[in-house]
Amino acid sequence: MSRSAEAKRDTIFALASGPGRAGVAVVRISGPNACDALALTEGDTEERKASFRRLYDRTNGDRIDDAIVLLFRGPHSYTGENVVEFQLHGSRAVLAALFEALAALPGFRPAEPGEFTRRAVENGRLDLSRAEAIADLVSAETDAQRRLALEQYDGRLSHLCEAWRGRLIRASAWIEAVIDFSEEEIPKDATKQSRSEITELLTEIRMHLDDGNRGEILREGFHVAVIGPPNAGKSSLVNALAQRDVAIVAEQPGTTRDIIEVRLDLSGFPIVLCDTAGLRESTDKIEQEGVRRARARAEAADLRLLVLDGTEPGSSMPGIEADLVVWNKADIAISRSRAGLWISAKTGEGVADLITAIGKEAAERLTGNEAPVVTRARHRHALEEAASGLSQALAAVDPELAAEHLRLALRAIGRITGRVDLDELLDVVFRDFCIGK
Repeated sequence: MSRSAEAKRDTIFALASGPGRAGVAVVRISGPNACDALALTEGDTEERKASFRRLYDRTNGDRIDDAIVLLFRGPHSYTGENVVEFQLHGSRAVLAALFEALAALPGFRPAEPGEFTRRAVENGRLDLSRAEAIADLVSAETDAQRRLALEQYDGRLSHLCEAWRGRLIRASAWIEAVIDFSEEEIPKDATKQSRSEITELLTEIRMHLDDGNRGEILREGFHVAVIGPPNAGKSSLVNALAQRDVAIVAEQPGTTRDIIEVRLDLSGFPIVLCDTAGLRESTDKIEQEGVRRARARAEAADLRLLVLDGTEPGSSMPGIEADLVVWNKADIAISRSRAGLWISAKTGEGVADLITAIGKEAAERLTGNEAPVVTRARHRHALEEAASGLSQALAAVDPELAAEHLRLALRAIGRITGRVDLDELLDVVFRDFCIGK
């Protein structure tokens, strides 16, 4: 028996709620011997009914705590196996005592990160894209991320991929028929219908890929580069938006040398605000490197926020492309005639309008498309492979070669939901999961 097969026979346990001291903690147990954990309690526990029980360490008879106990028998459970959950007080001492008692039971061991959800996938309770959505939902920091994760958990991407896969299977069948049977035994327009379906699929997948990476941006954050000359108030503005001191502010020009990032929730969107070095010519090698990094970050950013000193009559940055121009020091500026947003990072004037403007830019770029979005590089790579296979199948003259390209396209689409190559995908998918999920 392989090591992975032996691991699947283990009964695993872990803290399913957040770590640290808490009023209530949830400990999850899953596996063939999960019901043995009920030996730590007194009385019978009915399936899917909450029971109040005392927990005891059976090795020494010590009382561990009082708990709410739940039993879910497989396959009708989260993992598809027998599952027991204890809801008890969330102190470290209580949890340590319970874990020690569980570890003493035959066949029990602590769960690895993501192992509960991995078993749910292996037992057919979830597909891979929905499993990834659980990790995204646990990690969601903004409303937009929460909604995106719920859409994927509901199966929007899965359903779309399965629909594509079904259509491709039907189209491939006609190509295979041309190879296996004589032309007299198949409809005359079979090849034409197949090519028409493949062309439509290729168009749809390419349109889906041409989304500006908005799914990945929603997951990872909408990067806003704050650029401008020294002493324009970039760091002060970053501190004002973050509502805390994250960047050093000083009168001396060139204080900021490296990129300073802060993650924010602005208008419900995940924003990664990047404070950068002041853009100017310098003989200081360290400052030169800071300017180089600032320009590179601005080039890669989703939004460029150019901050200029509103008290300087000739303030400008020739050659710098910006999405939003912000004039700082509005509280002491003599005139506000120049186009752009006027703010005072010192007093807070205009900062709310700037937040609204950033949120509007993010909303325009990240919303408005009803189709399920690609949220991970793994999904995008698979769809790119599928599109390549479809394109090569259309270009192939030989039906055997076309059929092989279609098989590769089918495998690529199937990898998104785990229809194929499941074992080789699981380690990648669950690498970043937390323990207890």
